[in-house]
Amino acid sequence: MKTSSVIIILLIAFQLTSCNSSDQKNNTNPSANPFEKHVDSILSLMTLEEKLGQLNLPSSGDITTGQAQSSDIAKKIEEGKVGGLFNIKTAQKIRDVQKIAVEKSRLKIPLLFGMDVIHGYETTFPIPLGLSASWDMELIEKTARVAAIEASADGINWTFSPMVDISRDPRWGRVSEGSGEDPFLGSEIAKAMVSGYQGNDLTLQNTILSCVKHFALYGAPEAGRDYNTVDMSKIRMYNEYLPPYKAAINAGVASVMASFNEIDGIPATGNKWLLTDLLRDDWGFNGFVVTDYTGINEMVDHGMGDLQQVSALALKAGVDMDMVGEGLLTTLKASLDEGKITIDQIDTAVKRILTAKYQLGLFDDPYKYCNPERAKTEVFTQEHRTFARKVSAESMVLLKNENNLLPLKKSGTIALIGPLANSAVNMAGTWSVATKQEKSNPLLEGLKTVVGDKATVLYAKGSNVDYDLAFENRITMFGKSIPRDGRTDKQLLDEALTIAAKSDVIVAALGETAELSGESSSVTNLQIPQVQKDLLNALLKTGKPVVLVLFTGRPLAIVEENENVPAILNVWFPGSEAGLAISDVLFGDVNPSGKLSATFPMNVGQVPIFYNHKNTGRPLGNKEGKFEKFRSNYLDVRNEPLYPFGYGLSYTTFEYSNLKLSSDQMNMNGSLDVSVDVTNSGNYDGKEVVQLYLRDLVGSVTRPVKELKGFQKIEIKKGETKTVTFKLTTEDLKFYNYDLNFVAEPGTFEVFVGTDSNATLKSNFQLTP
Repeated sequence: MKTSSVIIILLIAFQLTSCNSSDQKNNTNPSANPFEKHVDSILSLMTLEEKLGQLNLPSSGDITTGQAQSSDIAKKIEEGKVGGLFNIKTAQKIRDVQKIAVEKSRLKIPLLFGMDVIHGYETTFPIPLGLSASWDMELIEKTARVAAIEASADGINWTFSPMVDISRDPRWGRVSEGSGEDPFLGSEIAKAMVSGYQGNDLTLQNTILSCVKHFALYGAPEAGRDYNTVDMSKIRMYNEYLPPYKAAINAGVASVMASFNEIDGIPATGNKWLLTDLLRDDWGFNGFVVTDYTGINEMVDHGMGDLQQVSALALKAGVDMDMVGEGLLTTLKASLDEGKITIDQIDTAVKRILTAKYQLGLFDDPYKYCNPERAKTEVFTQEHRTFARKVSAESMVLLKNENNLLPLKKSGTIALIGPLANSAVNMAGTWSVATKQEKSNPLLEGLKTVVGDKATVLYAKGSNVDYDLAFENRITMFGKSIPRDGRTDKQLLDEALTIAAKSDVIVAALGETAELSGESSSVTNLQIPQVQKDLLNALLKTGKPVVLVLFTGRPLAIVEENENVPAILNVWFPGSEAGLAISDVLFGDVNPSGKLSATFPMNVGQVPIFYNHKNTGRPLGNKEGKFEKFRSNYLDVRNEPLYPFGYGLSYTTFEYSNLKLSSDQMNMNGSLDVSVDVTNSGNYDGKEVVQLYLRDLVGSVTRPVKELKGFQKIEIKKGETKTVTFKLTTEDLKFYNYDLNFVAEPGTFEVFVGTDSNATLKSNFQLTP
């Protein structure tokens, strides 16, 4: 053996044994890196090619069972040209690939293994927009904790989640993957998700790296079209769109994914102001930045240069890892030789990747996530499924309940009709890549299980998803098809009407399919597909009571349905326990308590629509709903939405009273308490989300008409009154002014407390210098 090889092996052995566990807690101090000496000593051994390899994140698409040793990616791993992989699962497969890295590559550096674990792993929770409707941070954090347990048991140590993009445009398909329109609620959810994934000790085998995305502003594309241009003022960025990302950074998120869109004319992937000046210098982020899928290469089409130019641009901007594109791997040597970049810039990126691997304890045990026995007992367990059933029920939003049609009785004959009534593969929704779709329980199965022998459930498909087969094929991709059975539309409808005639009540399972929302699923029509609308209208004409169970990944314009259907339950896409959870709510075993985190418009022409808008110089004032010339209103539709932000009904009723402020003044270093009495005045025990909004009446820049600044989800028994108290401090009153300073300005503030963003119970106080 050559002397140089012996030295390398001895040095690597030192690295593997000299990292004690006290070094491996989450590092939240941006100026400290407890692994620096270990990282530097490995870096000193690396060739340029090996350094560039650490920046390379290919997809593992060509590695299948038995291919681990022979694929092209395997050869690159052996040559030190890969820093991590994604889209590979199971502990055994990942062990086989990791073995190549730590036993066959020259420096034995372990790999990261990532996956889009977005709303659960094999146990799947509601889509993120649905999760956000629970307004329950403890519940949301636990969903991320369960996801981390399952993913880590199956070999994954890095998730590309949470997605915290604020969106006010439901045409954009990925609204389903975020937490809605509000920066305050979105920030709380961002913190909860990061905490759930990472815990407080990344060396534990059941915690994984989190990646906040998409940095930044990805949720505001022009025309709601995915990947499209984003253009907004910095004052809007700072006040409305950046807070959830910053909340994730403050929570210690380990990685950040750059977005596809441009910001101030420069794509985020190559934007130094965004990825270095703001993210690192201002916010103190000390993790690593990864591109989105081929994000570097796509800057060529943005018009930023050829692959070599855009790769250098990305590195200098602050990108550390290149997902799929391999621009950093294949072009940076030439840019270095030409003096376009420096070796220090490459070394900085490599250090961040190596540090993350040390944080996970992979240098101590590269196989820590590769125990097949864990997967047998920790993935898709009954405990996790029971929890998923609870979460799904908590996320559902009761939109209408005329004459208390719901909850249904477990008796008589129930007609379950609709193309989504018996589609297990659509229940998990979009971005459920690890889910075993066939194991999800559809609504038909759930209804029959929950009613048992107490009632009869009859089923008919009723219609296809859409009249247009080509469109239907586009929205039922990735194994989520709802096969057409050869019958005509009339034959399907006739069968449904026959079953309806035999029933006491009709449950219509209608709406979007799982892939009608999600990435690259932008639309211009926010209504239920016409064939399903025709089916629903025919069912209404029977005179039987109809409950619409609405599946959706975005706010929909369901004005007609709201006018004509007596009961509407929005279930989003509830996850692997969908059928059971929906049935729990339909029959009152669970009282619905979800609240909308995104405004539902009356029609697509109102979009973008959101509650915390600014006033114009010609506002409608108290004349909402009435047209007035030369005011900011539409000729053909009222200005207000169909359902406002924060809206959601219950089977019981809640009354708010006795709003009190502990003082009518607060100084810059002070605080005050806001209290309100909430009474359950109905006939069921229930949960209510008590929401507090503020309005800054006069500012140095224009301020929103209302902003969410606090919420509490409480459980109240029927007939009971609870006093809910919020504490306000100056931090709650701050905003970014014209100079982008974060300030609170003296003046009058109005306080609103209520059941949604239309809260009318109000008081006010003065902020004094």
